[in-house]
Amino acid sequence: MVMPALTPGRPRERAVRRWLRLAAPLIRLAFRPKLAGVENLPRDRVVMIVANHSGLGLAEIMSLIVCLLDRYGASLRIAPMVHPISLQAWPSGGWMRRMGAIPSTYEEAKAALAEGLSLLVFPGGDHESMRPIWQANCVDFKGRQGFLKIAHAANVPIVPLGIRGSHYTLPILYRSGPWLPRLLVLPYLMGFRKRFPITLAGVLAVAALVAFGPVWTWWLTALIALIVLGTPISQLPWIPWPIRMRFGAPIEPDQLFTSDDDHTPALDRVQSAVQAQVRSRF
Repeated sequence: MVMPALTPGRPRERAVRRWLRLAAPLIRLAFRPKLAGVENLPRDRVVMIVANHSGLGLAEIMSLIVCLLDRYGASLRIAPMVHPISLQAWPSGGWMRRMGAIPSTYEEAKAALAEGLSLLVFPGGDHESMRPIWQANCVDFKGRQGFLKIAHAANVPIVPLGIRGSHYTLPILYRSGPWLPRLLVLPYLMGFRKRFPITLAGVLAVAALVAFGPVWTWWLTALIALIVLGTPISQLPWIPWPIRMRFGAPIEPDQLFTSDDDHTPALDRVQSAVQAQVRSRF
């Protein structure tokens, strides 16, 4: 069962103070985040912010939170939509809920918009965030149009957000299909049913285990290797790399939606707009 957000779209002041005091200095040191184009983010109306997703998302989300809190503090009224599995994870799930995150479901999105909250969505989800490192700057929403249906029904503009650099904080070598989480067992039990990544950190750790010989027995070594590959141990950002983020100009609903049924042209336009922000130099 997914725990609900504590304060959807409204970061708790105590959580904000702790974040800025404890987490922000480390994030600035490791990723040197910069956020540009803030003049394109309306504060007087509800919008849907659509961003690309990289490196399993942790480094970029933390960097974005730091930049937004530095500028707006606890007055920010944006509800980030997070995969339900991530909201259940410890300890990240707790702080994401305290920062106003909501589960990425149609019901939660509609409720947030109805309350006058803007949304932050990552349509590419785990498919995009698990893409291999040589596709680091490619935006790929995998044809998903659910976010467009929500924006169309609510008649809200879409603000593209391009994020660059976060994929290099956690190099991913391979994005598997459903067979790998079943093989590793633990990912499947944790809810990863469709795909799972093999990261550079995981490969290096397994190589070190093999290179230095068995830990008591090869059976135990193999078990440790499976644990390393199949748990969040190998999925934490570990390479310091600058993360750059940029808001593009809002795309108004009447410019985006021309059909009630076919959202493919709108998908192409939004994905291209996000790609343009990723490629921009700032």
